[in-house]
Amino acid sequence: MQQALWRDGIYDQIREVMPMQGSLSIERMCLLAGVSRTGFYRYLKAHVPSEEEIEVRSAIQQVALQHRRRYGYRRVTAELKRRGMQVNHKRVARIMREDNLLALQPKEFATTTDSNESLEVYLNLSRRIRLNSVDQLWVADITYIRLQAEFVYLAVILDGFSRKVVGWNLDRSLTSRLAVDALESAIDLRRPLPGVVHHSDRGVQYISPEYVAILQRHGMVQSMSRPANPYDNASCESFIKTLKREEIYANKYRDLQDLRSHIEEFIDGYYNQKRLHSALGYQTPEEYEAQTQGKTEAELHAPTLRFFTPDSKRAKRAHKGRDSDAILSAKPTWL
Repeated sequence: MQQALWRDGIYDQIREVMPMQGSLSIERMCLLAGVSRTGFYRYLKAHVPSEEEIEVRSAIQQVALQHRRRYGYRRVTAELKRRGMQVNHKRVARIMREDNLLALQPKEFATTTDSNESLEVYLNLSRRIRLNSVDQLWVADITYIRLQAEFVYLAVILDGFSRKVVGWNLDRSLTSRLAVDALESAIDLRRPLPGVVHHSDRGVQYISPEYVAILQRHGMVQSMSRPANPYDNASCESFIKTLKREEIYANKYRDLQDLRSHIEEFIDGYYNQKRLHSALGYQTPEEYEAQTQGKTEAELHAPTLRFFTPDSKRAKRAHKGRDSDAILSAKPTWL
């Protein structure tokens, strides 16, 4: 009896710190407390059904986004069971359908031949650009945020030179419109000249016809990360990590509108204007951008690309497909 009371007390403490667990996973907390992870989920389901539902949704979100929506409900169910969560596959399918997380199937692209062809030639240009001013490289990404009773999604666009957030959008739906609104807000704010490289992961939002049409209309060059390589999107990943650590996990929000107002204050009132960035020599993004004011128009819009040196061994390996990232400095050229 006393053992059961002690165990329930531990489970209750773990449940209380779940909203602010940060990088400490449920598995790790159970391990440190000396209790069963599977037992904790049984306790959660029996005592707090609504919170158990949120926790299951959170785990499904993590698995689905980690695998770039390549996993269907069966694989997601298998992964949840590997983590000690006993979840029925029908329930997983329902939640994924409600949250628009069902895996992307090849047949979804069968009717958009142009999109498939263009996706094959979206090179990763971000790693090959030497930046010298703003609005030469924009980096985009999407993340999810867990509220008390729902999940919402945040799309952001950063300037690759200054790390400044130039566009963002918050919504309940993980559709192409989420990313489109963020892109349009960035364009309205910056009014960039043609030639901006737009870099993102290979998410379906960024290859939707509407999104690609906006990029083409404004003369932007599309660039995408290599499959399953988040390091190509490091600046956006860093911002998202900062946002969650310094704002999201430190506060509780009443609803979507309350979250929106806090994110707006964090981005516009703090991150862009006041927060010092080590990558910028401990300057704020706006201070760093101010350095470009004395440059000529040609300098402001002249990023450079690096190409393979034809007679180098690494270039030959890259040409044969053995070293796709072998890049050597060449004469700066921009196409």
